Amino acid sequence: MEFVEVFDSPGKGRGLRATKELWAGDVLFSEAPFASVVFDGHAACVCHGCFRRQEKLQRCGQCRFAQYCDRTCQRAAWEEHKLECAAIKNYGKAPNESVRLAARVMWRTDKEGSVVSDLQLSTMDELEDHISDMPEEDMKDLKVDIHNFLDFWPRSSKPHTVDSISHILGVINCNGFMMSDQRGLQAVGVGLFPNLCLINHDCWPNCTVILNNGNQSAIDTAFHSQKRIELHALGKISPGEEVSVSYVDYLNLSEDRRRLLKQQYFFDCTCEHCTNKTKDDLKMAGAEVEGVPVPEENVKEITENSRKMLEKMEQARIEANYNEVVKICRECVEKQENVLADTHIYQLKMWSTLSEVLSYLQFFEEAAFYARKMVEGYLKLYHPNNAQLGMATMRAGVTHWQAGHIEVGHGMICKAYAILMITQGPTHPITKDLEAMRMQTEMELRMFKQKEYVYHQMREAALQNQPMRMMAEPFNESIKSLFRRK
Repeated sequence: MEFVEVFDSPGKGRGLRATKELWAGDVLFSEAPFASVVFDGHAACVCHGCFRRQEKLQRCGQCRFAQYCDRTCQRAAWEEHKLECAAIKNYGKAPNESVRLAARVMWRTDKEGSVVSDLQLSTMDELEDHISDMPEEDMKDLKVDIHNFLDFWPRSSKPHTVDSISHILGVINCNGFMMSDQRGLQAVGVGLFPNLCLINHDCWPNCTVILNNGNQSAIDTAFHSQKRIELHALGKISPGEEVSVSYVDYLNLSEDRRRLLKQQYFFDCTCEHCTNKTKDDLKMAGAEVEGVPVPEENVKEITENSRKMLEKMEQARIEANYNEVVKICRECVEKQENVLADTHIYQLKMWSTLSEVLSYLQFFEEAAFYARKMVEGYLKLYHPNNAQLGMATMRAGVTHWQAGHIEVGHGMICKAYAILMITQGPTHPITKDLEAMRMQTEMELRMFKQKEYVYHQMREAALQNQPMRMMAEPFNESIKSLFRRK
């Protein structure tokens, strides 16, 4: 590793620190998964080799479970799948993703050892499983997985003790990293990345992790090289400075972030932003009307009402009742106006949902209004190079383009491009899409300034025939990593 090294991080156990000066957008390291699997729920629609979504996949003729884009992907994945293939065929079905991933880890360890590369900084045995910290309900699930693993594991493979099996399953539980599809917008699988597991958490981190599986050649036969995580610097990092990433969304209040971190990763966050409750006041702030703060009791009342409305909205969204979603959001936003500040997280969530659903329903003018307000609020809360901010700005830019506001749309797309060039890198599919959008809106902006009437005619034709693709803001889990070790 050229840019990082392992060290003992005070109060955190082992961690990684920079060995050289780094700047925003620099890639500290790239890492292939030790093992990875597609989620159960995506097994029929995602290639088990490259994790790309495809409408038509070719099913493995032996196990009838694994599916691939084509023969190239199947051949590339065979080395990792062949033992699993025979085990599934013999077992009669595929076990859940945790058992499948544990089996792949053990088959690879049995064949190649626990260190498979000179660049690997940690072994599987050194990763923390946190089994002793698990609540009773999680322990029950773990015991079920151990039982299923023992039934699934072939007698022809090397036998393993219950302790070693439980360790790997525990490692997966707290060190597994969500892996996205080729667009980077939805988690479709999980993998183990030993070096990534060494990076400690900070709510205001200096790095971000992305899965970049979109820049590999389609004929690349090195299976593991097709799916790699990259660690990108978000700003200047000095030599000797600890490298950190965020395990949870910073938009949550510090109390909620600490609770989530304790539940999911078994540690108490002591970062500066949690300790000082940084920006919590903005996230729950009331508005000022003509320079006079809204009474605190009014803010509390609307905050509580907003929380209830968010629950109703989420249920309507799950049911795909989008007209009801819009109705609930509009009613809530009307009550929030002039009571909650533009940085209040409940108001931001309503604006975000409204802009997304209204755009889907093709009410572009109103969608653009709320998208812009959402981005303005995000700018006051998020790190300037946060991926969520970049994605939200991109969505707002596209929505403004759809509404015919070419100047604002192009400006937002350019701002989003600057952020995502740092967080995603130039070869990521989203960045490439954004570059195409930037070039298109730049051309249209020149046309708009020359002949506005002709521009509007051409824009209407473009919307009818081939509208610019709307990129949805990712859910938290699509960028959230499930890893923790000390």
